[in-house]
Amino acid sequence: MRKQQAQAGDIVLLFVDESEALTHPYLARAWAPRGADLRVPAPARKIAVLGALDHARRDLVVTTARTKRSTDFIGLLERLDGLYGPRPGQPTKPVVLVLDNGPIHTSKASRAALDARRHWLIVEWLPRYAPELNDIEGVWRDLKAHHLAHRTFTELDDLDTTIHDAVANLNHRRQRDPLVSPRISA
Repeated sequence: MRKQQAQAGDIVLLFVDESEALTHPYLARAWAPRGADLRVPAPARKIAVLGALDHARRDLVVTTARTKRSTDFIGLLERLDGLYGPRPGQPTKPVVLVLDNGPIHTSKASRAALDARRHWLIVEWLPRYAPELNDIEGVWRDLKAHHLAHRTFTELDDLDTTIHDAVANLNHRRQRDPLVSPRISA
């Protein structure tokens, strides 16, 4: 029902979640002789990627952080404030935030930040262990399989820049309905 409301323009529906991007390559597809070791020597450091996918507009809003903590989630909420929050003299649509029950969403600090926005932000909690219900999961797969796969990053700043460039590219190229022409990673 919420997706239909978003498509009709009655609400803004945002699917929110986090992922991690690694400095060592994602091997989306690889060939090697049977029994060969497919390891690529690289430093294993990571960046947390926190995002919100606007269901109707298909836009992805992303922040990155060196950690994946409540303060990082609150930073994403602050970014959403500027994009979707109420503005004086302008009508606003209700914003529905779809969240899983991850610890960074349910901490005291995160609950307080969500509660402070309750005048314009409605939270819909997903059931535990149901990533298939969160539309942003497909975006994370696309990002990793088509933009970060088979690449090694020696510096976290290079990985961070690549993530933001990939998100800009995804936002630019994403179709209104991503299922019309899915890119399949086999």
